[in-house]
Amino acid sequence: MALIIVFLCVLSLILLITWARINTFLAFLLVSTMAALLLGMPVNKIVGSISKGIGDTLGSLVIIIVLGAMLGKLVASSGAAQKIASVLKIFFGPKYVTWAMTITGFIVGIPLYYNVGFVLLIPIIFSVAYNYKLPLVYVGLPMLASLSVMHGFVPPHPSPTALVVQFHADITKTFFYGIIIAVPAIVIAGPLFAATLKNLKSNSVIAQPQEMADDELPGITNSIFSSLLPVILIGITTLIAKFSGNHPRIQEIVMFLGDANIAMIGTIFIATYSLGVAQGKNVGQVMECYTEGVKDIAMILLIIASAGILKQIFVDSGVSDQMAAILKGINLPPLLLAWIITAILRLCLGSATIAGLTAAGIVYPLTLNGAVDVNLMVLSVGAGSLFCSHVNDTSFWMFKEYFGLSMKDTFRSWSLMETLVSIIGLIGVLCINMVI
Repeated sequence: MALIIVFLCVLSLILLITWARINTFLAFLLVSTMAALLLGMPVNKIVGSISKGIGDTLGSLVIIIVLGAMLGKLVASSGAAQKIASVLKIFFGPKYVTWAMTITGFIVGIPLYYNVGFVLLIPIIFSVAYNYKLPLVYVGLPMLASLSVMHGFVPPHPSPTALVVQFHADITKTFFYGIIIAVPAIVIAGPLFAATLKNLKSNSVIAQPQEMADDELPGITNSIFSSLLPVILIGITTLIAKFSGNHPRIQEIVMFLGDANIAMIGTIFIATYSLGVAQGKNVGQVMECYTEGVKDIAMILLIIASAGILKQIFVDSGVSDQMAAILKGINLPPLLLAWIITAILRLCLGSATIAGLTAAGIVYPLTLNGAVDVNLMVLSVGAGSLFCSHVNDTSFWMFKEYFGLSMKDTFRSWSLMETLVSIIGLIGVLCINMVI
């Protein structure tokens, strides 16, 4: 019955947004409340779950998204994104632009959390698309496919790292296997799949960056350094932490400096000078630019927060535990069962991280007899956690709103890309399992 209720709630959400054309934020509030009542949650706890869903979601994302939007607006308005796009244009040409974006997403995606990478690289995606006069989705999807794959498969991202700990896996082997699986997943779900979406129309709320004369643009070194400074900071601190031994003071400092929020705060102060003051703008003009950047993502923040409410209702109502009890009795090979359970949880809960960690608790007993490689179990769960991102996933709404797509086209592009990544990941896990 719980599964039927979850399905009806998700269906209702889709119909409210697409057919009734209810504001997405309001639709989430309505469906979340309806789900809580139908799932039997005590009335006096529903408000608490709503508040927790908003707080937990925005609490972990709001600084990153807001500062990322500020940095993105400055990167675009200063001409840094245009400069990077022009260099990509020279080196790769229109024929290979999607591969350039794929490689950028792959490199950036190793140390960087998905949501940080998304808002950080959006201005570059837009600038490249406008410079080449190519569709936004065609240009942007390969880069975001790379970010998504790295986030789901490869430590040190939160979900695979937590799964390594839960399954007592070897982080080096998991990273190695993860990279092997990530490459074909990125290639197929990125540039190859994007080639089928050239005719997809978008109507983005993000303003088209204004073209600037070449002599007004910042230098390429400044442009890349300022745009990717969070990546550089997080990457450097990760390496220092790895090779500094167990020195507690050094570990404490690098953990602080390598935190995504701290890296973004430091980047904003540096970029204010390097892309603002140093380029002839006064502080007031830079602050005005930041204000405009935040306005662009105000509704996106509300939608992300409301998606967190629905997720929290499913967790607090205990529906994930009921689903786990139903799924646990299925008799299938451990790696395939782990993927299926995680994929179903992902469909119902939205969050890849929560789906992965919930599934880990269900399938962990399957690893105790030594019949399955725990490193591959981490990757099987990671692949399942990326399956078919849809309306209860914050990344779905970020992609839809930033790229200005209809619900249908978001399913056709983003959801299908995530499904391809998930299935290819499972195939890769099964193939490695056969070899080893």
